Amino acid sequence: MRKEEKWGVAHIHSTENNTIIHITDLTGAETITRCSGGMMTEKDREKGKPFPAMLAAKKAGEEALAKGITGVHIKVRAKGSQYSRSPGMGAQPAIRALAKMGLRIGMIEDVTPVQHGRGLKSPGGRRGRRV
Repeated sequence: MRKEEKWGVAHIHSTENNTIIHITDLTGAETITRCSGGMMTEKDREKGKPFPAMLAAKKAGEEALAKGITGVHIKVRAKGSQYSRSPGMGAQPAIRALAKMGLRIGMIEDVTPVQHGRGLKSPGGRRGRRV
């Protein structure tokens, strides 16, 4: 008989300044664990780098395994909108660290917000800035 699997969702928010790993249940309502690159290093300039992101994912994965989570679906998010639409340096090492922890990976999805409509409105109105 197979052991029952318990799935969660790993939300990875990766920018150039920091990487945040937030593991929730499938609905996204209950937080299981949350960790960031800034919690792993003392130097502010290293928060967005791959190594602290890997350590944060490792710590979050250990806590999730301890609470009974066996697999995760991954949602990767960059800053998005009028800012950068590509995730920071810490996203890929975070995913690899979660896989190495022994968590099963379900699906990997990009949930970066994309602007639509007029987009970023240029300042100064229709006729521009009048000097």
